[in-house]
Amino acid sequence: MASKLLMIIVFVFDLIAFALAIAAEQRRSTATIQTDNEQVYSYCVYDSDISTGFGVGAFLFLMAGQILIMVASRCFCFGKPLSPGGSRGCAVLLFVMCWVTFFIAEVCLLAGSVRNAYHTKYRSSLLFNDRPVSCETVRKGVFAAGAAFIFFTSIINKFYFISYSNAKSGAGPYGGEAGVGMAAYK
Repeated sequence: MASKLLMIIVFVFDLIAFALAIAAEQRRSTATIQTDNEQVYSYCVYDSDISTGFGVGAFLFLMAGQILIMVASRCFCFGKPLSPGGSRGCAVLLFVMCWVTFFIAEVCLLAGSVRNAYHTKYRSSLLFNDRPVSCETVRKGVFAAGAAFIFFTSIINKFYFISYSNAKSGAGPYGGEAGVGMAAYK
């Protein structure tokens, strides 16, 4: 029962993280170039900065889901050893894959949030023919890549926990005699 409840909670966290990453992609900042009243300088004007908050929220919800799965499975490193077999091998492979996809998703979300929050204060003088203003914004697709890797992490986490649970509850070690019987053959 506890594992089903854990899976539901982690699914909800991952779903919220996915929705926030999609919202961050849809609402990322855009900039326009404006000139001052005297027509001397041009500068960047940015619109809403809400996608930074969405990206950070997605980052935190994904991290909370990952922490819950790893605490429940003791991060695959602590506790009793798992019984040998296909479930243990699958759990090891999925453990590595879920950390790789988690790391990529977190990097995309964090980089997108930081880049979206960065607003250039660059000004260009029209009188002295300076370089044109560069209004830097986050690239299209950074939060979407984070959302895709949230999706992959969510699926792999569920399969990892199921494989881990199967390997944990597998048959115990053989309790009988380990040697070969040497009785007389009649």
